[in-house]
Amino acid sequence: MPVLCIANQKGGVGKTTTVAALAEGLSEQDKRVLLIDWDPQACLTISVGLNPDTVKRTGYNVLEAVISGKKGLSIRAVVSPTGDPNIDIVPSSIELAQAQLDLVEAANRESLLNEMLQPVRQSYDYILIDCLPSLGLLTINALTAADEVIIPLQADFLAMKGLVRLLTTIIRVKEKLNSSLNIAGILFTMTSSRTLHSKEVMEVTRRAFGDRIRIFSAIIPTSVRFKEAPAVGKSILTYAPRSDGASAYRLLTEEVMRNEKG
Repeated sequence: MPVLCIANQKGGVGKTTTVAALAEGLSEQDKRVLLIDWDPQACLTISVGLNPDTVKRTGYNVLEAVISGKKGLSIRAVVSPTGDPNIDIVPSSIELAQAQLDLVEAANRESLLNEMLQPVRQSYDYILIDCLPSLGLLTINALTAADEVIIPLQADFLAMKGLVRLLTTIIRVKEKLNSSLNIAGILFTMTSSRTLHSKEVMEVTRRAFGDRIRIFSAIIPTSVRFKEAPAVGKSILTYAPRSDGASAYRLLTEEVMRNEKG
């Protein structure tokens, strides 16, 4: 029952798309998956067909209870079903933005998400955390709760430059907060086989980090299908099951499962 955190402080690199598609891929393999939408923008919540403005309870309500010491609200109470019987979600809303302030004065502020997840860790085969584009306390909480982190990396020079900062943060979390945290791998996203720039960025990344960090064989292409799928509350695997993007995410699913088997 590994907890996988999908993180990158840069926005628009495919974090939410990766979480939704990986969850669907795991579901196709009869795995039970819990999604944690840990981003106030609630894009993952929207992607599975829920409305963040109408959900009654979110992960923020549980976090608020944990911070205040109340014992009445468990994460189980906010788990919502999705259109896939193998996939549940802890939804998000704009309220989660308040957590950035709440966590500043909280005791054990880096470990509260880990505490929240304890009641459900044995109930699912995988828990996937979708992080906001930041290296603030919400993301630190996700890294502290995770067993592994997947890093979606847009095949773009500026995105690659920010990778060093993210890796430094992961190393610090591993040293001070979560000694079992490992990097599952770097996932190239938004790639174009027709542009030299994408190829150069991937090659430079492999040369710089490939001897220390796994780089997934799956390469996610640029496709308008990725923008269309969330609008109808589906992942790319359901919306366009025969597309190159769906094939790439099925390959990622195989790699993730193979990695868990050792």
